[in-house]
Amino acid sequence: MSTQFSSLNLEEKLLRALDKAGYEQPTPIQQQAIPMVLEGQDLLATAQTGTGKTAAFSLPILQLLGERKGRGRIRNLVLTPTRELALQIDESFRTYGRYLSLKGAVILGGVPAGAQISALRKKPDILVATPGRLLDLMSQGHVELDQVEILVLDEADRMLDMGFIHDVRRIVGALPKERQTLLFSATLSKEITALAADMLHEPVRAEVTPPASVSERIEQRVLFVEQAGKRDLLASVLKGDDVRRALVFTRTKRRANRVMKQLSNQGIRADAIHADKTQGARQRALAQFDRGRIKVLVATDIVARGIDVEGISHVINYDLPNDRESYVHRIGRTARAGAEGIALSFCAAEEVEILQGIERFTGAKLTVVEDHEYRSHSAERKHQQPGGKSRRGGRNGAAKNNGNGAPTAKRSGGKQRRRPQGSTPNQAGGERPTAAKRRGKRRKATEGEGPGRVVDVAPAPRASFGRRSRPAAVR
Repeated sequence: MSTQFSSLNLEEKLLRALDKAGYEQPTPIQQQAIPMVLEGQDLLATAQTGTGKTAAFSLPILQLLGERKGRGRIRNLVLTPTRELALQIDESFRTYGRYLSLKGAVILGGVPAGAQISALRKKPDILVATPGRLLDLMSQGHVELDQVEILVLDEADRMLDMGFIHDVRRIVGALPKERQTLLFSATLSKEITALAADMLHEPVRAEVTPPASVSERIEQRVLFVEQAGKRDLLASVLKGDDVRRALVFTRTKRRANRVMKQLSNQGIRADAIHADKTQGARQRALAQFDRGRIKVLVATDIVARGIDVEGISHVINYDLPNDRESYVHRIGRTARAGAEGIALSFCAAEEVEILQGIERFTGAKLTVVEDHEYRSHSAERKHQQPGGKSRRGGRNGAAKNNGNGAPTAKRSGGKQRRRPQGSTPNQAGGERPTAAKRRGKRRKATEGEGPGRVVDVAPAPRASFGRRSRPAAVR
């Protein structure tokens, strides 16, 4: 018998909100975390994006705050590394807290601070924030955190990767020492363990989904191609009848823009999303993609965790990521909510070693698609040399062309150790977000959200949990 939300001691108003949103069964991380948080314990949780971890902390926090008398101050602070993820978390609080009288606000970089300052003056109970903008507003005297009862550090590994750890420590230093702290991370590195030891008090543990696991619902394929042939190969793939909605990953912002323009010139509706885009432009692109007005969204890893769009049929690695965990995060954008998906990786000769590292990391060989006109035999031979022969498709009967130049492949033999744990059709929460390549110092402001970065675009939405104002493409 499957577990229901009603068995987790959640109050009726939260259960009603979950029912209205269509959620019935909690995910594994929700089953573990919700009772622990309701008991007031500090929590160290290891869970990847897409496992429902936002609901794992937002539901019990809403209940705890609703049971306690408010003091007209911020009582819950959620720190998250990216703007997209901040908006997503804010949306989750609004969805689940729609029948409660709690107020919330979200503050993030890349938008004018005026509307956010106004939202803070309304004394929200819950504040979702990115570290850089929060420190800015704290230094200006707009934010008081002396009444925070619950702190959430979401995507803590990502905050370390992006160089935000010093900002996080400064913010935590302004909080009451007597508080409940919840730390969520996709991985449990030495750095995360040390951070938890500093900030958590006798935490309980919750853990789901090994970092290298890939959903068995994702068909992973590799197409060996010369670097110069990637552009034409991509257009060929995207013109296929089976490609309904595609997310394309590039390694750099410049290449993302170039690929987007090339696709548009070939009559393929596309847009790009990366850290140089204003927040308004990024949200508009996501909305267009979510509504089906564009077929292709070209993205870099820095914003990938904020992409939560249903119905992505294909994830295409135009460039293979240097970080092997980023590969897992990238392809996890498809096959969500019980659906199936296809992940295609374009591999040039100079990327073969990266591909081999990904295969070792995931414990699975990618299916080789042979039947496409841009095939690179040299890259394919290089891939075979160290580890013997790969699984193949194509003229051996495992691959075909769909008539529009888009290569497809069937799964051929070979055992793949890929076991998912995460959202199912009626589970709450599937979030996003990818580990960036570790850097010893903070990224430049153009690569993320940094102190003092302000771009004049539309202000971020303010939240009131008694009414719902849902931004498109952010769930």
